[in-house]
Amino acid sequence: MDAKHKSKMKKFTLKGVLDGIRSSVSAPPKFENEVEETLRTDHFQVCKTVRHGFPYQPTAVAFDPVQHLLAIGTKTGSLRILGRPGVDIHCSQDGDIAITQILFLVNEGALVTVCNDDSLHLWNFRQKRPEIVHTLKFQRERITYCHLPFQSKWLYIGTERGNVHIANIESFVLSGYVINWNKAIELSRKTHPGTVVHLSDSPVDPNKLLIGFETGAIVLWDLKTKSAECRYTAPEALRSISWHHEGKQFMCSHTDGSLTTYNLKCATKPVSLMMPHAKIGKEGKPDPCKPITKVEWKSARNGDLLVIFSGGMSYDRAGRTPSITVMNGKSTTVLEMEHNVVDFVVLCETPWHNDFQEPYAIVVLLQNDLVVVDLTSPGYPCFENPYPMDLHESPVTACQYYADCPPDLIPAFYSVGSKHKRTGFSEKNWPVKGGEWGTTTCSYPEILITGHADGSMKFWDASSVTLQVLYKLKTAKIFEKPKFKQTEGQDDDPFAIYLIHLCQESRMLCVAGATHVILFKYSKQEITVDVVGLDISIIYEVYDDLDSPDYDYPKPSLAVVSQQQHSGSMGSYSSNTSDSVKVSNKIETGTSLKVRPGSKKYSAGFYPDLVCLLNWLDNEHPGNITNISMNSSYGLLAFGNESGLAIIDYLQKTCLLNLGTPDLYGSMDPYQRAPRSPRGKKFPQPNTDGSGTEDGCRSPINDQINGVCMSPTCLKQKRPHPPELKRTRSQGNRKLQKAQSVASMEETNGGDKSDGASFSRSRSSSMSSLENVSREAIQSLVFADSYARKTDNFTSPCLWVGTSLGSVIVIVLNLPLQGDQRGTQPVIVSPSGTLIRLKGSVLTMSFLDCMGTLIPTQFEQWQERKESKDKEKRDRNTTPTTPKPRISPSPSTEISDKQYAIICSEKQARVVSLPSQTCPYKTRITDASFVVRADVVSLRDSVCLACYIANGHITVFSLPSLKPLLDLDFLPLTDLRIARTFGFSSNGHACYLCSPTEIQKISFSADISDNLNEMLADLFLPCETPEAPKQGFLKSLFGGGTSTLDREELFGEMSGKGPRGLATRLPGTGGMQHLQTQTTSATGEVGRAHKAFIERGEKLSDLGDRSEQMTMQAESFATASHQLMLKYKDKKWYQF
Repeated sequence: MDAKHKSKMKKFTLKGVLDGIRSSVSAPPKFENEVEETLRTDHFQVCKTVRHGFPYQPTAVAFDPVQHLLAIGTKTGSLRILGRPGVDIHCSQDGDIAITQILFLVNEGALVTVCNDDSLHLWNFRQKRPEIVHTLKFQRERITYCHLPFQSKWLYIGTERGNVHIANIESFVLSGYVINWNKAIELSRKTHPGTVVHLSDSPVDPNKLLIGFETGAIVLWDLKTKSAECRYTAPEALRSISWHHEGKQFMCSHTDGSLTTYNLKCATKPVSLMMPHAKIGKEGKPDPCKPITKVEWKSARNGDLLVIFSGGMSYDRAGRTPSITVMNGKSTTVLEMEHNVVDFVVLCETPWHNDFQEPYAIVVLLQNDLVVVDLTSPGYPCFENPYPMDLHESPVTACQYYADCPPDLIPAFYSVGSKHKRTGFSEKNWPVKGGEWGTTTCSYPEILITGHADGSMKFWDASSVTLQVLYKLKTAKIFEKPKFKQTEGQDDDPFAIYLIHLCQESRMLCVAGATHVILFKYSKQEITVDVVGLDISIIYEVYDDLDSPDYDYPKPSLAVVSQQQHSGSMGSYSSNTSDSVKVSNKIETGTSLKVRPGSKKYSAGFYPDLVCLLNWLDNEHPGNITNISMNSSYGLLAFGNESGLAIIDYLQKTCLLNLGTPDLYGSMDPYQRAPRSPRGKKFPQPNTDGSGTEDGCRSPINDQINGVCMSPTCLKQKRPHPPELKRTRSQGNRKLQKAQSVASMEETNGGDKSDGASFSRSRSSSMSSLENVSREAIQSLVFADSYARKTDNFTSPCLWVGTSLGSVIVIVLNLPLQGDQRGTQPVIVSPSGTLIRLKGSVLTMSFLDCMGTLIPTQFEQWQERKESKDKEKRDRNTTPTTPKPRISPSPSTEISDKQYAIICSEKQARVVSLPSQTCPYKTRITDASFVVRADVVSLRDSVCLACYIANGHITVFSLPSLKPLLDLDFLPLTDLRIARTFGFSSNGHACYLCSPTEIQKISFSADISDNLNEMLADLFLPCETPEAPKQGFLKSLFGGGTSTLDREELFGEMSGKGPRGLATRLPGTGGMQHLQTQTTSATGEVGRAHKAFIERGEKLSDLGDRSEQMTMQAESFATASHQLMLKYKDKKWYQF
């Protein structure tokens, strides 16, 4: 018993020791407040919601004249169906296969797309999300043209071989009826007629099918007799054909720019031949013209005949502009287009081709625009396009998305944008008016801001599933062109906007181009301002010779930092750093742009308050700006580039700090940066004998403004001979506070070295095309009230700086008291000594309080600018509406943590507890790939970290515990454009530029995904088809009216099976509704079989009864015969 007891005790003790070891190794530190996290995995679901903009690379267009819907197909296989403004549905087929033709099943809620891979798709759009019901894939012949007659279920399919096949739309099965090219053409013809370029049935006789071949051969085919009734030979190659509504004539367009008209019963020659835009040359012959790609011949009840065609212009300079020509009687109108014409369709009042069409508009699909021309107004004006088709008016270079913004922001933008309405458009209503809006919308407003290559910006109302432009802002008018010559490396689009930051409450807007930053303020009234400009230099030298064996990746360094202020100056100064050298006076400086001098009047909306320009030195590019941030409560603006950081006080219009990234570390720089002698032509040789300091290279006011230290520029160092580089402190006018704490957050198995090394080997960390990672760019900037040091008892204004090498540096901002002092006393900028390191470039930083609630950024509420300078000054110095929280320590001697800093890099995410700077939670997001975009967003009254990874995954983590909530392979990073424009926003929204002309909105919230069907518009609305035109008495009497054709008899089962192996029918992806249709169909088949079985049983029963009755009748007959035989058996013949 004792032995057993000892054994148990021994076993228990060993287990306890092991448990103790495990707990000491892996147990996370305990915190005073455990945050209750409410988000669960079932709260997340990723789906594409809506797509806005112009369909990229369009290829085809079609219109349903009864439903009033417009469909556009693209080169990548996308299909957009448009109705009234706000009705816009996008769908796509598998694979990037171009759509070459679209055919509506008029008023039936379906359409057929003809694709470049010789496949036909039948789409059903009676439901909210259109789906493919059937697919017919041709194997041996290429499809060139298709025609679907009105109210017919038989589709004519022309091929490259010149044959015409017929398919049933309902079943997508080929008919046995085939029109072979060799039977269609004349027997005397010795050459192939070419591909089929046109198919159409006669408006008055559906038995007659007009077949147009590429070479100019035209055949009128009689479907019943299966023979050619008439053949026509055009003088030139054929492009298109259009019938007159009476069915007696048709018009052809040709490759030489001519139009020919044929009588149906006269096949010898055309009744007319004209070249509308040909000019007579010197020899009396018409000059060659471009092909007329398409012609439409329409008629009106008032007797007008409209001939509308594209192309046909002469090859001279005047004909280079793409155009649509409208010929109405003797008048000819040429409508010039800004882009190449892809296709056009004429909108008519009736879908019946044998009636007066009454054309009222032309929808012209251009390569980069959609134009609708009003045919009923004099001069043929265009309709104002209500869709956001001008998203790419200038190429989109930046995109910022704000969901759940203040409710007064959209009315504010709309009120200033509505004052600039464009004129010259038609006064008629937009003719594409089909569909109906969804039944539900989001309860909060959403704003999308796009920046463009020409410096313009557009503000969009992106609420729910709509996108409507509110306001346009042009930044280029702030600048004048630079006077110095164009240099190598200078931007092709100097005004382009690459970064956007909007403070929604204060209505302050900060935007950045490649080398300039503009700060805008908002005003409801027209205002005259003198824009202040600051020239700032952050020059960065990369050392080539690396002498440290400890590091196998490049090290950045700083050469020169200087600053010039040319407007609104409070005194010129320069901020040189510890590694700086004196700049020669002969160095040529300049900026890519220059601010227009003098006062300028700006209309209501955003007006510029401050412009910061990065200096070029000796025609060397200063490096692109990589991040911007501003805080209306602090009155500060910060931006970083590939070389360093600048902090601007926009209230006093001064530069507080402009340093290279290495000097932000101070004495804590974890990298050895080998020195190199600067280039002689640009910089003088530094003093390398070790006898002197850099004091001689500084201006008298280098380290102070008004006697107050502004930045870490007071650090002074001796520069000994390389390769030894030692940082020492010399006595300056004012000493900076000593670095107090370093929170090293490196991985336990690799440390800082492995993090930096692996990152530098993997890829360039900045999306702004950094040449290499030897430049430590500023990648993230956040102003926040936080704990800067471990020993802080109160929060203070700080700037958190994240770099491309994974460092997070905290800078303390000492702000004067609000009021008059803020406008006169300087802001003191000093290092905190806090350094946090991660693997990969830092992408985002946010802060939570001890309860896990997102701490909002401090802001000052927007107020209208007053005319009085005194009032303006008081308004500028008012205290912010949101009070700054100062979190006090607990009464105990041990200070408890009050904040969480959420930091996410390209590889990992960490939660840092403040002020202790411990790391309670961390996670590795990806190893083989990298995070493209990360944001801390609010969702369902909680917060989470959303990440988009380059391998296509969208991941979501809970906060602060960083537990994975979602990991879905959704969108591979196939284009840098996606990386540049992808962004998350509140309530589970995100968006990105999916093509150069389109914005795609997505959602990762299950609530939005579940309600998306109610939010989307209805495309199909049941309505009556217009009645067929009534025939006149004479036409019906003498047989001149329309005739009928039983296509089912011709093309149905009686015609036999289609050619074997020609086409394959594939099942569609019709979703549940298609499945229900199939189930209903199968149930119907079973019901019919069951009914037939019962009927067969009844017939068999009937047959049995009849057989039994016949047996009884036979037996009765036999008995009667026997009795009769017995009766007359013994009688002689003479006894009868």
